[in-house]
Amino acid sequence: MASNLSGKCLCGTVSYKIHRPKSRLGACHCTMCRRWSGGVFIGLQVAPDDIEFKGADNLQTFTSSDWAERAFCKTCGANMYYRVTAPGSHQGTYHMGSGTLDAHGDLMLTEELFVDLKPDGYSFAEDTHALNTQQVEAMFADAGADSDGDGDGD
Repeated sequence: MASNLSGKCLCGTVSYKIHRPKSRLGACHCTMCRRWSGGVFIGLQVAPDDIEFKGADNLQTFTSSDWAERAFCKTCGANMYYRVTAPGSHQGTYHMGSGTLDAHGDLMLTEELFVDLKPDGYSFAEDTHALNTQQVEAMFADAGADSDGDGDGD
């Protein structure tokens, strides 16, 4: 994996650099991610201290649940990231939209979340670590995940 990755929104007003990037991508099939991204959301997990933004004042955040927020560029509307806001071991973690990356290098899809909510019309060829709603909620139990069990994070 390269020592740094970079990315930007559609208009380039917001850009970022990731230090010490992981080499794994994750896909989320929950209802909220599908509505937000227009399909499956594929993201790169980034620790809060491993990313720096340029043009961050042009980011608009939306509190999408009790435990997370989503951000988009105020100018072009490009979805930039999902970030865990609830207390716990995941707090502050970014999930940068893979489509915003300048290059993907050797990033591999290794994990899928909410697989029980995935539409039947598509699937990935990769053999991934697949978690259903119950397993994802258990992982985020201390963060107040999806209180009504419908996979939309509320």
